[in-house]
Order: sequence, then structure tokens, then C-alpha cells
Amino acid sequence: MTQTRDTDEDEDVGALDTGIRLLNKGFVICAAVALILMMLHVTLDVAARATGTVNLIGTLEIVSYYYMILLVMLPMGYVELKHEHIRVDLFVQMMPNWLQFALYLLSCLLGLIFFGMMLRQSILDAWTSTTRQETIMSNFIFYIWPSRWALPLGFAGILLAVLANLLKAIRYRKAL
Repeated sequence: MTQTRDTDEDEDVGALDTGIRLLNKGFVICAAVALILMMLHVTLDVAARATGTVNLIGTLEIVSYYYMILLVMLPMGYVELKHEHIRVDLFVQMMPNWLQFALYLLSCLLGLIFFGMMLRQSILDAWTSTTRQETIMSNFIFYIWPSRWALPLGFAGILLAVLANLLKAIRYRKAL
């Protein structure tokens, strides 16, 4: 019998795991809504240009500074929970289980440090952007400071996902 990865339906999860999983699923839903809105927005813009009836102003800015940021940042934690990030583990698979486990714990700790630093800095940057009411040059005043908060949300999601995976690995005493 082959061993498969645990899915969220058959896992023995605690309240922390459940909360982190629900938070990251919510982020994926928000990213999916942004994707649908982006598709509709761009489609309407192309149709308006083709017919020459209306000119939708700000499509490029909204797509670049809102939709794309949400699409990239929010699902990162969910991808981590599903173990779907790119991994190069060709040699690690040949190592003994105890060493795989130790390397997994090390990578989780390094991930917590890295994403913790990214979270801190992105919060500082978003706060600065908010206090300055940051805009970009355009044909109109286009505020980008709200989109700056997607980065701390995304980094918080992945930080919590790495923490959940670390705790799960410790609980099962094996690399995930």
C-alpha cells in the first residue's frame, strides 16, 4: 500500500490547525474573487475598446496594483499547507528518515524567521504607505496604499502555514 499525504478531511487537527487552514482558505477565496473580477474588468475593457462606446479608465492600474497583488500574495499560505511549493529534494529523499526530519525542522525554522522578517517589514511599509496616502502617477489620483496591506496578509498566512506544518511534523515525528 502506498502512503499518501494527509488531506484536511482525514487529519486529526487541533483548533490552531483548523484556524490556520480556514484563514488560508478564506485568503484563497478572496484571491479567486479578485481573479474573477480581473477577468470581468479586462473583458469589459477590451469589449469597450472594440466597440468604441466607453473608455474604462484605470484598468491597467487596478489590475496591476490590486488584482495581481491579491492573486500572488493571498494564496501563498494555502499552497504551503498543501505542500505544493516548489521543492528540490532529490537528495533528501535518499537520506535516512531522521535526517529528513531534522532538515524539515530546520527549513521550517528558517521559513518562520524569513517570513517573520517579511511580515514585519511589509507591515512597516504598508503603514508608511497608508500614512502618506500613497498614490501613483496616472491620469487621475490613484491610491495604492490599500493594496500594500495584501503583503502583510499574505506573509501572515504563509507564516502561520509554516508554523502549522512545523507543529504537525513534530506531532507526527516525520518530515511532511
